[in-house]
Amino acid sequence: MKFERICVLVLDSVGIGSLPDAQYFGDVGSHTLGHISEAVPTMKLPNLAAFGLGNIAPLPTIPPVESPLAFYGKMAEISVGKDTMTGHWELMGLKVEVPFQVYPNGFPEELIKKFENLTGRKVIGNKPSSGTEILDEFGEEQLRTGAWIVYTSADSVMQIAAHEDVIPLDELYRACEIAREITLKDPYVVGRIIARPYIGNPGTYIRTPNRHDYALEPIGETVLDHIKNNGYDVISVGKINDIFTGQGINESHPTKSNLDGIKTTIDLLKRPFNGVLFTNLVDFDSLYGHRRDPEGYASCLEEFDQYLPELMQQTGNKDLLIITADHGNDPTWQGTDHTREYVPILIYNPLLTNNSCSIGTRETFADVAATLAHNFKVTEPKIGASFLEMIHV
Repeated sequence: MKFERICVLVLDSVGIGSLPDAQYFGDVGSHTLGHISEAVPTMKLPNLAAFGLGNIAPLPTIPPVESPLAFYGKMAEISVGKDTMTGHWELMGLKVEVPFQVYPNGFPEELIKKFENLTGRKVIGNKPSSGTEILDEFGEEQLRTGAWIVYTSADSVMQIAAHEDVIPLDELYRACEIAREITLKDPYVVGRIIARPYIGNPGTYIRTPNRHDYALEPIGETVLDHIKNNGYDVISVGKINDIFTGQGINESHPTKSNLDGIKTTIDLLKRPFNGVLFTNLVDFDSLYGHRRDPEGYASCLEEFDQYLPELMQQTGNKDLLIITADHGNDPTWQGTDHTREYVPILIYNPLLTNNSCSIGTRETFADVAATLAHNFKVTEPKIGASFLEMIHV
């Protein structure tokens, strides 16, 4: 059966167990969903459980069900990284074979000097840190001096924080554009530049929803390009447009939170379109995974679970809902980095009720791209195998 609309919904960082190559990333034994289930035994995800989430892997608070409402399985990542861009690009058919550069000791002095000269402000920070800690450490100095707060993480990312009452948003965004331009090529290739505006006073700083990502362009054409070029709709929600620099997308809806992203996705499903709706829900990762907060992560999962019936209600007989992730971020793991994990995949159509089963362990995230290409009869990606014929309705 050909589906008219396919919604791909990425639960950012919701991994389901370490990959066989996790040893090369220091992540053997990581398990985002499993460890959250252990740490928060009161967590209840009845709707995801009904889909078959607990059938994918043993999860203490999410039991397997006899007749899942969705097809279920898990997917391995074959690209070399465990970051957001790498995961999303692979989901859409690209294999990243050269890892993005990371800066565990901060950015080189010559790069910082160039950024200062081009923006007219000094830089403070310039080290790996979490978003909350860096503000506690340097926020007061920024209020006093007007300098940029620059920091990084285990990812290939340059984050630039600015108090909205000290540095206007337009100036912050322009500085990020400058940083993007000078880190596009060797020797300073950085995967993403992120604007991190915030407000408040020392001890009570709050990051605002005015974040903006400036990513590298995809390393080749994705299945989104082929779907769009063949006259179908490609609609993005959340940071998808940033991750793909608008490539292969003809309508974008930025969001301010997971709940905003969920409601936006539901609203878009209420209107007619023919093609792909691609949503990223980032709060799992940014608010709870990196901050090592299993309780907050569990609450975020419960929030999504509560809205799953509405997503189901807006998924018609000729639609397909695919729920997956882009990497892991085990909130009980050491450090603050992503974790190298399998990601779950749940595939729903209302006609699948009581007729669903496992699609097994997929060799690459790109099986999603291959399935999209198969469904819309467009150029297939170089990697990935379609599971469309396994979805019997």
